[in-house]
Amino acid sequence: MFIEKINIKETSKADLRNVASLWNNGEVMFYVGFPEGLGITLDELEKKWLPWAINKPKRCHYSIYTEDECYCGEGFYDVDEISGLSSLDIKLLPSAQGKGIAYRSLKYVIKKAFLEGGAKAVYVDPHPENKRAWVLYEKLGFKSKPRPPFLEEGETYLEITYGEWLLDK
Repeated sequence: MFIEKINIKETSKADLRNVASLWNNGEVMFYVGFPEGLGITLDELEKKWLPWAINKPKRCHYSIYTEDECYCGEGFYDVDEISGLSSLDIKLLPSAQGKGIAYRSLKYVIKKAFLEGGAKAVYVDPHPENKRAWVLYEKLGFKSKPRPPFLEEGETYLEITYGEWLLDK
């Protein structure tokens, strides 16, 4: 079932209970190495994580909701000021997956990273076995490219430059 309308907003303290439920869900966190969930508390999110996560324009975290305010998940970008390269992230609750939400949400986050964050390129590094993520990233125009040497080692690296993104619009 395709969800027609979604609401994407900058994450605030009011969203942290939802973020905690997302991150503490082992099914959501499986491909990022936490099959039992992250085990994060509301206090940790409020005092440590939220002040770090919202540092506009170079870093921003978003909470994703359906039109009727049902929480779906998160989107995030973090632009490296030296290279202009931005990491991206998206996670959705299982109940929100397969409904077109991830595509529209990540497209929104990409736009924000380029237009507000000043990114020259954006990248993702999906787990090799996360087939649904690979389909999403390819649909958005990401291409497998050599991983820049200044990034942590990783098995995968998919990127789209600002110019490639503009051509796809």
